Amino acid sequence: MFEVEFYEDILKMRKKLSASFRDYFMDDENVSPSERTKIEFEVELIGKLIEIREAKKLTQKQLAEAAGVKQSAVARLENLKSTPQIDTLFKVLTPMGYRLAIVSDDT
Repeated sequence: MFEVEFYEDILKMRKKLSASFRDYFMDDENVSPSERTKIEFEVELIGKLIEIREAKKLTQKQLAEAAGVKQSAVARLENLKSTPQIDTLFKVLTPMGYRLAIVSDDT
């Protein structure tokens, strides 16, 4: 009984924290619209990179070796610990058969 109540309390706290972060993130006084756009872009880009790597059944180490970078660089990239540099993105995407492209929002 105690474990179930404890688990339910954890879920409630998690929802509250999630809502609090979302409120904080969406407030222009805390995060500017341009910074929010940048963060959302990076999250989407790196999420897609991870999705591709996993679909290709590559480990971070295998991808790093194919790209000519250290595994720690791939890990930092995937964990959003560093801002993705264009040259690193090219190195990482090329062995997986992808490239960067600029496309219009109108498409």
